[in-house]
Amino acid sequence: MRSKAERQEIIREIIRGKVIKTQEDMVGELRKVGINVTQATVSRDIDELKLEKMPKGNYGFPEDGHLERMIKDLARSIVDVDNLVLIKCSAGTAPGVAAALDGVGWVEILGTIAGDDTILVVTADSDSGCTVGERLRRMVGK
Repeated sequence: MRSKAERQEIIREIIRGKVIKTQEDMVGELRKVGINVTQATVSRDIDELKLEKMPKGNYGFPEDGHLERMIKDLARSIVDVDNLVLIKCSAGTAPGVAAALDGVGWVEILGTIAGDDTILVVTADSDSGCTVGERLRRMVGK
């Protein structure tokens, strides 16, 4: 049996990697990794983790919603190659977007470098670069 802290860490990983729209979806994902919980337990975990419904109806962290709004409004293009992701933004907005990216704490991101309108995101490996690029493009709807 896993502790509450371990279960909540797994929930964080699930939220970061998958689209979870309902508490029942989360119960199903937890059961896939061998954690049998009730919907009531998941509901308490969601409250304690301060998860919110994002604009597209999925659960996420408040900082993810902030990043999603920034990416949607300010990113002009997102390209990933190997372990690097290049984000072109509106003029003058890259430092704020990079700070939001740093703030979400995605484990795949090792760091960001921002200029005036360009952000270079460095990830651990090419799989992580692809994951981050895809996650960001989903935010923009591209």
